[in-house]
Formats: sequence, structure tokens, C-alpha cells
Amino acid sequence: MECTIDWGGSEGMLFVARTGSGHVTAMDGAPDGGGNNLAPRPMEMMLTGAGGCAAYDVVLILKRGRHQVTQCQVKLTSERADTDPKVFTKIHFAFTVSGKNLPQAAVERAVQLSHEKYCSASAMLAKTAEITHSVTVLEG
Repeated sequence: MECTIDWGGSEGMLFVARTGSGHVTAMDGAPDGGGNNLAPRPMEMMLTGAGGCAAYDVVLILKRGRHQVTQCQVKLTSERADTDPKVFTKIHFAFTVSGKNLPQAAVERAVQLSHEKYCSASAMLAKTAEITHSVTVLEG
């Protein structure tokens, strides 16, 4: 896996990332840090990556279990250290998963498997952050 990050130049803190899989994304900073607020912050991207990784796992695990999943949302809330490096110290993953006759236990197991076995992003973040989860299952 690889990526290339290019700075947008002297007018701010915009960075453009090109991934090895051929995709492009941008990152920027807040105005008080020299940015122009044109894109997510790099740390927001890390949190987004962890949420995407976990949601991907949960949906895949449930589909492989032949469950009828119709929607999956995960909202992450976090806390960071007060001093540099301002690592994540707490991250909560709040999953809301919808499906037809979707058992609560199956969704909870999928979240647990993602956290304990499959999600590389949350495994790395767990080195500094206390990671917690909640699960809501909806019919539909």
C-alpha cells in the first residue's frame, strides 16, 4: 500500500493525497493553524478511516452470515490528549444497523469481531485510545 501527499503551496495548509489504488482526497487545516478550512483535517481522516474500516467489516461479516443488512451507520466520537502529540485517548463507535429480521446478537458479534480481529485501523488506534462500542439494531 502506498500514497503520495502533495502540499498545495504557500497560500495555506491544503494537502492532496493520491492513493496507490488511484484515488484522490484532500486535507486542510483550520484558519488558526494556517489552513483555509477547505477539506477535513488529517486527524479527522484517521477517525474516518477507522469508522470506515469497522463499518466495512460489520457489513461484510453480516452478509457472509447471510443476514439481510439494509443500512449501516457508525458515528465516532473521540477525545484527544491535551499535549503534543495529541493522540486519540478515547474513541466511541456507535453503530446503527438496519435489516430484515436482523438478530441483535449477530450485529454485536460482528462489531466484536471487527474490533478484536479484523479492523486494522482501530487496532492501531487502540494502542493509545480506549475504544468502546454501542449497537442499535433497527428493522427495515
